[in-house]
Amino acid sequence: MFAIYGLGNPGKEYSRNRHNAGFIFLDYLSDKYGLEKFKKKDNFLYTYIEFDNKKDILIKPKTFMNLSGLAVVRAENFFKIERGKIVIIYDDVALPLSMIRIRERGSEGGHNGLKSITQNLGTNDYSRIRIGVGAPLSNERLKNYVLGDFCEEDIAALKGDIFPKVEDALKLVVSGEIKEAMNRYNERNRAEI
Repeated sequence: MFAIYGLGNPGKEYSRNRHNAGFIFLDYLSDKYGLEKFKKKDNFLYTYIEFDNKKDILIKPKTFMNLSGLAVVRAENFFKIERGKIVIIYDDVALPLSMIRIRERGSEGGHNGLKSITQNLGTNDYSRIRIGVGAPLSNERLKNYVLGDFCEEDIAALKGDIFPKVEDALKLVVSGEIKEAMNRYNERNRAEI
């Protein structure tokens, strides 16, 4: 069983923020598959999803982004998730909105949610799917940008084009084919630049 974490900040005021791309993606899956409502446990929300008749868990940390690792570890312990069966889905300002990137492990790349996860897990050995949200204009502060809302056009692009790619990549990752996901989407991204 995989634990699939979508990162974001709790609270209605953050629900459409670029920083909440992970939460928005999990909501997209929940709506698409008619999943049970997310249930609260400790400092996270969770529900189950099945891909190819295998049950996995979708998890939204209820800590704020910079403390995501606290919820990741709590959920890992509660569900007895094996190391190597964690997937983190999150926003990335280094990628344009149309791009996604899959990695088996790696650095935090300046993302405070990942910093917290790596610190609390004691390793950076976890899979991640990055959802491009674009970069701020040169005079806009990064914090203001990621806490800014997606416009309607961006939400439509996420749900219509980008999230189906993220979903396909996620299915490959949880079926043990992360290299195929990387080849399929990381290469395609490079070709589209």
